Amino acid sequence: MFGKWSRRDILKSSGAVAPVVLVAAPAPAAAQGLPAHAVNERDNLYTRIGVRPILNARGTYTIISGSRSLPEVKQAMFEASHYHVHLDELMDGIGAELAKLTNAPWGITTNGCAAAIVQATVACMVGTDVEKAQALPHIKAKDQVIIPWHSRNQYDIGVRMVGAEVVEVQTAEDLHRAINPRTAMIYILSSPEEAKSVLPIKAICEIAKEKNIPTFVDAAAEEPVKPNIHLAAGATMVGYSGGKCMRGPQSSGMLLGPKDLCKAAYFNASPHHNYGRPLKCSKEESMGLLAAVRQWYQRDHDGEQRMWRQWLEHIEARLKSLESTRFEYLQPEDLSNKSTRLRIHWDAEALGITGTELVAKLDAGTPRIMVQGGTGTRPNPMASYITIMPYMMDPGEERIVADELHAALSNPGTYSNPPVSKGLLASLAGNWAVTIKYVRGQGEHQFTLQQSGGELTGMQKGEIYQGTLTGMVRANTIEMRSYMPVSGSSGRATGGLSGIDWRFKGTANGNTMVGTVDLGEYGVVPWTAVRI
Repeated sequence: MFGKWSRRDILKSSGAVAPVVLVAAPAPAAAQGLPAHAVNERDNLYTRIGVRPILNARGTYTIISGSRSLPEVKQAMFEASHYHVHLDELMDGIGAELAKLTNAPWGITTNGCAAAIVQATVACMVGTDVEKAQALPHIKAKDQVIIPWHSRNQYDIGVRMVGAEVVEVQTAEDLHRAINPRTAMIYILSSPEEAKSVLPIKAICEIAKEKNIPTFVDAAAEEPVKPNIHLAAGATMVGYSGGKCMRGPQSSGMLLGPKDLCKAAYFNASPHHNYGRPLKCSKEESMGLLAAVRQWYQRDHDGEQRMWRQWLEHIEARLKSLESTRFEYLQPEDLSNKSTRLRIHWDAEALGITGTELVAKLDAGTPRIMVQGGTGTRPNPMASYITIMPYMMDPGEERIVADELHAALSNPGTYSNPPVSKGLLASLAGNWAVTIKYVRGQGEHQFTLQQSGGELTGMQKGEIYQGTLTGMVRANTIEMRSYMPVSGSSGRATGGLSGIDWRFKGTANGNTMVGTVDLGEYGVVPWTAVRI
């Protein structure tokens, strides 16, 4: 199916004239010096170990392997693998090149932006003092990092993991008061919330400069535009992922900033035997990232945006004759994941399939397609949508997505409302001792439940954290959900995703309950409960 359309056919039929330079077929692998490769969705190195590749209409999520690296990146990594080099000399060479390419004072390659956070924090805490570097994380020269409320997120673990005390602030007055001799750095997540807040990046940097405190901006998924908007706003350092819009190696990133701080960040990471020794950015990843940065400043970004929009319009045209469908184009709010997305709405009563059912159907199909979420559940609400992100699709894949969506929405198969449990309503009010059976180890929790008819409310007290429970009981069938905010990582900038989300399902039998709990990225595990 993937071989049906050549790139030449696609360009002719789609009218994608402007971005021809971007999507023209690369030279054959042999001509580039790369090993030959032919795409085969059914038989490849992944399928041979039981792994099903994905057509990525979702975006640059690490869990689905981020971006697909550019041909120039593959070439650079392939060539780099044929030589031995001294890594300190390599990083000096790369630092100078990144400075030229980005107009930043200096730069280093890292294992993604998450590693850049760790390295920047350590650089600000201990510099290149070898004794202080060796004493981490137990002894710190400066041991506090200030983070504005809007920038708390699951990735600020990079600050916390080195033993820094996080000081959260909400206003400029808070920030002035928080800065003290123990302050090592201010961490800021670039986001629409930050930009609209009373503490945007520029205001924070002005205060920080008055106090001679370095600032780090987490711009992981952003475009590294030139001149750099964060350095221009006064930031000391800025970190990027290499495996997102730049389409470099997935395990790569870059840290830009003053030469001394960049060198201190590198000093505290591999190959040096300091705190960041596990953060090893290989010569292949380093040269691949450098190739991606070079290409970034040569690519036709306006052409890419037009091309992606055309793909979405093709999908809309294929689907718009279907009953109840309507289409919404979502524009990016900032430089992160900068691409228009297409949200497809429909009435599941009319088409016979909900958005959640369609997401599962696409995931189970061949080719395996992943999209950005789906809504609609039986028996209510049946209003449904899914979202298509073209950011990491290849030319021709928009046709595949359009055809598969049309087929699924036209002939969805048979779906039924979930069975309704019948019988006496279980009485669950009271206290329960709960055991969560993890793959390795188990957690002992406590539920305190109140019941009003079939509605459940209460608290879940875990081993460390706690959350508010809400749910339903129908006869003896239970569904409950709670969210545990994780201390030190409130997740305001990312919709609460940094806490622990528990989705319990199970059955009750007198003074016992049994079932499974879905922990999202952490898996599905069994649980049991006994009334106490």
